[in-house]
Amino acid sequence: MPITRQKRDRRINLRTTPQTETLIRAGAKVRGVNVTDFILESASTRAEQVIADQTNFKLSPAQWKAFTEALDRPPQPKPRLKRLLSEPSVAESR
Repeated sequence: MPITRQKRDRRINLRTTPQTETLIRAGAKVRGVNVTDFILESASTRAEQVIADQTNFKLSPAQWKAFTEALDRPPQPKPRLKRLLSEPSVAESR
């Protein structure tokens, strides 16, 4: 989630170790953003993930039935996926 250029009038103070500060500054440099933007983007993205993981999903009885039936179906072979996962990753091929 890109950080928008809205007026920033709130402050969050934090303390860190020298090693963590160095790591954060290096990450910001690699991303080409300042430390504030890097921290805000990283923290916002993580917060969105945590909140999404805790979301409750409500389904109608018919939707619940369809959902559970889909879960109960035996897995279907996916030859293209099997081939993809058996190939070396981009990181491994360097």
